[in-house]
Order: sequence, then C-alpha cells, then structure tokens
Amino acid sequence: MQKKHASAILIFLLCCQITIAQEPQKPNSVEIYNQIQKLNFLGSVLYIAAHPDDENTQLISYLSNEQKARTGYLSLTRGDGGQNLIGTQLRELLGVIRTQELIEARKIDGGEQFFSRANDFGFSKNPTETLEIWDKKQVLADVIWAIRKFQPDVIINRFDHRSPGTTHGHHTASAMLSVESFDLANNPSIFPEQLQFVTPWQTKRQFFNTSWWFYGSIEKFNAAYKTNLIALQTGVYYAGLGKSNQEIAALSRSRHQSQGFGSTGARGEETEYLEFINGDALKDKKSLFEGIDTSWNRIKEGKSIGELLTTIAAEFDHNNPSASIPDLAKAYAMMKALDENQWSPLKSEAIKEIISACSGLYLEAVAQNQEATPGSTIKLKLEAINRSSVPIQLMSVTAIPNQNITPQNRDLKNNILNTINLDLKLPESINYTQPYWLKEKGTVGMYAVKQQQNIGIPDIIREVKVIFNIKINEIEIPFERTVVYKYNDDVKGEVYNYLDIVPEVTTSIIDKVLLFKDTKKKAVAVKIKTGKDSVKGILQLELPENWGVFPKSIPFNIEKKGTEQIVYFEVTAPNKSEEAVAKSVAIIDNKQFDKEQIIIKYDHITKQQVLTLAEAKCIKTDLKTNGEKIGYIMGAGDEVPSCLTQLGYAVTLLKPEEITPEKLELYDVVITGVRAYNILPALANKQNILFDFVKSGKTMIVQYNTAGDLVTNTIAPYPLKLSRDRVTEEDAEVRFLSPHHPVLNFPNQITATDFEGWKQEQGLYYPNEYDKAFTPILSSNDKGESPKNGALLIAPYGKGHYIYTGLSFFRELPEGVTGAYKLISNIISLQSSEKIPVQKIKN
Repeated sequence: MQKKHASAILIFLLCCQITIAQEPQKPNSVEIYNQIQKLNFLGSVLYIAAHPDDENTQLISYLSNEQKARTGYLSLTRGDGGQNLIGTQLRELLGVIRTQELIEARKIDGGEQFFSRANDFGFSKNPTETLEIWDKKQVLADVIWAIRKFQPDVIINRFDHRSPGTTHGHHTASAMLSVESFDLANNPSIFPEQLQFVTPWQTKRQFFNTSWWFYGSIEKFNAAYKTNLIALQTGVYYAGLGKSNQEIAALSRSRHQSQGFGSTGARGEETEYLEFINGDALKDKKSLFEGIDTSWNRIKEGKSIGELLTTIAAEFDHNNPSASIPDLAKAYAMMKALDENQWSPLKSEAIKEIISACSGLYLEAVAQNQEATPGSTIKLKLEAINRSSVPIQLMSVTAIPNQNITPQNRDLKNNILNTINLDLKLPESINYTQPYWLKEKGTVGMYAVKQQQNIGIPDIIREVKVIFNIKINEIEIPFERTVVYKYNDDVKGEVYNYLDIVPEVTTSIIDKVLLFKDTKKKAVAVKIKTGKDSVKGILQLELPENWGVFPKSIPFNIEKKGTEQIVYFEVTAPNKSEEAVAKSVAIIDNKQFDKEQIIIKYDHITKQQVLTLAEAKCIKTDLKTNGEKIGYIMGAGDEVPSCLTQLGYAVTLLKPEEITPEKLELYDVVITGVRAYNILPALANKQNILFDFVKSGKTMIVQYNTAGDLVTNTIAPYPLKLSRDRVTEEDAEVRFLSPHHPVLNFPNQITATDFEGWKQEQGLYYPNEYDKAFTPILSSNDKGESPKNGALLIAPYGKGHYIYTGLSFFRELPEGVTGAYKLISNIISLQSSEKIPVQKIKN
C-alpha cells in the first residue's frame, strides 16, 4: 500500500515585508531567486522544543536561508500556560494567540511550524511531573508522527535531555522525547496505526543546540572543552536583502509580542554550537548534512530535474523573472511525473508559487462578507491577472468544499484584469471555523484531536477555497487559494481577514463568574449575536433545579446578521453554599445553539474565532465584604477588576499618569495589576504618592511582578527582593504562619480548604528577602523543596498597610475559585479589620 504524504504550501522565506497570514505576499526578484535556489536543495532539519518562543530563530533562519534546507520547528505545546503582556486572554485563548505568533515568526525566518497535542499546563519543575500530566505515550506518538511526516535528515533539540531539574520540566521532557523517538520512528511496530498515512523514518543524526546559558556563564562556556561540538557561523549577511541573519531572526523573535520578546537585530560574526547526540557522527564537522545526498540525485529519476533547476538559477534574469517560466513549468511537470516520494510534492508546491511570482500572476477569491453560516450561499469575487508576456490560460475554477467546476477557457492577457462572480452554496455539514484542537474537551495535560492526519497541523483548518486551474505551455497547474474577506480601513488601508463559518446564533453570559452572597434575585445578562439575517427563536438559561431562573425562556427576533442584543434573567441561589454551571442555549426551529463566539484580534496576528460553550460559574457562598472603594492600576492585563466588581466592590481603573494625592483620596485601596512594575515606567515616579496614600491609613496591594526589568527597585516602602520562587503544584499543602492575623480571619475565616481547587499554580515570583516589617502569612512548597514563605507579605506603614502577593489571583478569580475570592476580600478589608476588636476577629 502506498503511503500518503502531506504537501507543504510554500512560504516565501526571507520576505522583507512583515504581513499577516491571509494577506497575499508579493515577492521581489531577489526573493524569487532565493526560492529557485532552494528548489535544488533536498535536505531537512527538524528543531524540537517545548513552547512558543523556545526556538532559536537565528539557527532556524540560517538553516532555511543560508543552507537552503527545509527547516521545521516542532513546539510540543502552544504556550497556554504563560502570561499575557498584551491582553487578558489566558490558558487556551493565550495558546491561540501564541500559535499565531509562531506562524508569523516562521513566515519571517523561513521555517515551518508544527505542534503536538500537549497542553502547556503551567510551569513544571521536573520532566517526571511533566510526562505524567501530559500522557507520555500520546506525546511520544506525536513526536514520532512529526518525524515520520516531516522526514528530517537532522534533528536538533533546543534543550539537554540529560539535565532534569535544571530548567522547566517541559524543556527537558521535550529533549527526552526527541531522543527516545530517534530510533523508534523507524520501527514499524511502534504506533503502527500511523503507517496508513506515513512510513517509518530514520533520521541521520541528532544534536543538542548548546550555548553559554547551559554552562552558567559566558566565561565558563569559553573555557569549556569544545572539540565535541560543531560550530556554525550564523552571522551571515544577505546582500540582496540588506539584512543580516541576526536581523531576520530578531524580526522573527519579535513576533512573540504576548511574551514581551521584542528583539533588536545584531550584525557581524556569530557562532551557534551543536553537540552530537545520536546517529552517524560527523567526520569533518563542516556540514550537518555530511554523507547525505541533498541533490535531486537522492530521488529516482530526479537528476534531470536538478540539472534543469541549476540552469534556471544560472540564467535567472532579475529584470525579467518571467523569462524563467517555461522552464519552471517544465520542471513542475517533471516533478509531478515522478513516482511517489517525499520531495516532489513539496517542491512542486513550491515551484507553483515561484511560477506565480515570476509571472505576476495574482489569483484571489474574496467573499462579500466576513462571516457565513452552514447551508448559506456566499457571493465570491474572483480576481485573476497575468502581469507578464507569457501566454497563460485560465481553464476553470473549482469551488471547495462542494467541488463545483466552472469552466472559463479564457486567455489571461498581459496586465488585463479578469474578474469572476461566483455563488458558492455551503454544505449544511461544513465545520465552524475554530481551532480544531479546542473542538473536543481534553484533559489538563492533553488536547483531544481524533483524526490522526490533523495532529501537528499548526493553524485552523479552513474548508472554503477556490482552485484556479491554469495552463502554461500546455501544462495544467492548479493554484489553490483560501477564501478571504477584505475591506479598506481609513487608517490602515487594505485589511484582510479570512472567511469564518459561524453558527446562526451565539450567546454569551456576560459575567463568567456570578457570586451570590444571599438568596436575593440577581440579574444575569446574556448577549445574543446572530450569524445571519432574520433569526427568530427563544433563549434559555439552564441551571440545576434548586436554582431559580425567571423567566424560563426569552423570545428574540433579530433582523440583521451581526446584531447583538442583551437580555436579562433573574436568578435566585439556593440557601446552602453551592457551585453550579449556568449555560445559555438559543433554540431556533428546534435546533439548539450553545456556543459563545470569542474573537481574538491583534494587529500582529490573524484574527481568530474561538467557539466555546456559553457557560458561567455560579457560586452561592456566605463570603463577606466591607464595601471598600478600589483604584486598580492595570498591568500586563488581567480580569481581576471585573471579578472584584462581582464581589460588590466599586472598582475604578487608574492610569499611572492619573495618580495624584487628590485622586487617591477617592479610594480606600489601590491595587496594581500583574507585572505592573515590569511594564509601566510611569509608576517609578508615583511611588512616593502611593506610599503616602498608605501612610495616611489606606491599603496598597501589589500583585506579582517578575524579578527582572523592574521600572523601579523601590516597589515597596521597605526592602523587598523578588525571586524566581514559585509553587507550581496547585494542591500543595498551605500552612498558616500567622494564623491569628486579621487577613486570615476578617471578614471571612480562611482555612486550608480555601486553597482546594486552585488552578495551574498557587503563585509565582515570591520575594525571598524582605524587611522584618513584613509579616509572612502563608508557607507552601512543591514536593521535595524547601518552604516558600513569600506568597503573602503584609507590613504596616504609617496608619495603613502595604501588601505584596505572588498568589495567582489573576488565574484563580476568573476561574471562580471561592477560596481565592474569600482571601482577596480579606486582603482588601485589612484596614477595616483594625476597627474590629482583636478578640472578636480571633473568635
């Protein structure tokens, strides 16, 4: 049985412009020439690490652009467990953002992107824990699948598989899985279910991409014995582009905006080091591909193709790229005639786009609207133009997914625009547009992806496409284009988005956590949004029977698609403390719609639609508050203010520039958001005002910051030093160091049970050195570690209190963790507690 190999779509590497994915790329002659050269190199490298931003963009750029190798990056996770410096999205939504950032990075440095099903569940201190939560067997299967599918000649690991406990557990686990997969990928008895799609594969050799970081310092690395390392001189200057390899790598690295990884390009000589791990050792250490035939000779009957491509490159005319089209078309036909092999599908896809670029052949399918529903008919405007003197015919267009072929039989004359209007009926069964890895419910450590062929695909799988069937010199060449939507923005100009398939109606419970402190009725707002015109139905809010919901249903009738309407239910909680999930369901013609549409939109990535269950967490609790007025200084972005509003607090967002003594008089408490002292330089000049606010008898609460890049070293009125200490085991035992302190007793009694059900972690970046004025309240630690006492530090200052906390309230509150709500309420109420007799608090 012949095996199937997925074709890769060529990305124009070395592209000088930074464009978002759906915008068509228009390479210049230097870029075209680089791609022609790359057609003649049949070698591949797979780089493996754990997270988005782990990859060495400098090495990926060098291998792809200087070596001309097919270069892929396998990131085992999508980065869900990180922090977000550009917005409030966390967990899976952050993973969607970081996925797109990786895709954009690869467009710049020339690599291809892949993933496993592993979920970044948060920081892990050792690979043993990592592989237990991930499900080692599944992730190992995914690594082997990636190797068999990509068929790399060389594998490079970012991390050292021999040093568990010295770095993030995900890091070491990625290297361990890579090493274990090296031989297993060639064993047909290992994961044989994969072999209906791929064949076993033996990589030639494997390396560890070491650097001074792994040695502890540059001095130690310089003094180290290096005869076992291969050195690659990666400080290349690409004269045709006017950029160094480091400058391209920096542009790629800077796509990781959510992680604050903006990078400045460098110039001059630079060396990357690789340590040999597995396979055939290098003899002269001059080339990673030593002993590997990287020419077309490695393919049966491929020699003549290599010779033709060499001639095309030698005769390429930068002033008239179209002169190469006849020979490029001939090379394409020769590739398609070869027996099935790894390289001809990849190179034939690449050569098609080179032909398009050489001829200025612009092919585009644009939808009239950005969203469409299953079963609807969408209007498409197709554009085809040949901007060369080479005779080109458009034979037909094929609409996907319904496979309707519309004959054209028209000549595409030089620089004459051809437009075609096409109606495309979408099938009722078409999938909604969404990240395929989020469609099914997974586990803490793994995404659920049922179809083997989909595992590792980096992006959303989009089904609506148009194939332009072109003929050049009697050679028929299909060009596939995904349907897009575009419009003109008065500031940005032409803006592209993809066509999204959406439900007829989506709903959203506006507050994702609903707190009930008594049995009084609470208004619950639900937003309805339509995906098509003339939508009529009813909306229901589902809760357990012991929760009261009025009315039972609310009718709606919305005429225009995209319109939003907010309706309200009255919800009554039961007498006893309880947690429940509320679910909003729209019913249209007896069909239920229970999805919420979440749109993620940033300028540096493609707009994303995520569909989740339209749910909210309802909590009935006897939690108490004291009605303090709060000024909140947003840092990197979090949802804490809206959560505090649910508690009944009056919360005002403050900009650092607005901080004045007069302004602060309006508040009882000031809270700084996560990483505020990392990203708000203006705070450095406001510390005296904030400390005077505390001294006057108020409360200041500072949430976690990272130890590096603080805008001021004086983040507290007393000496306090941040560290990298953290407690990653969310269920780690919490010990009370000051059990009678008001913060554990007023207005809510805090017990060990209040730390049950925490998500991802307890806290991070705890201070490990602090003035004796601070009272440590909590102690906890991960297994096998010393106690960490810096999670919650409280110091009196003047008449008020300064509090520093590394507890992850920014994760726990949006997740509806009741104990976190009780504790944050007590922290906020600390000043009020001083008005209560001590004995009463203790009791």
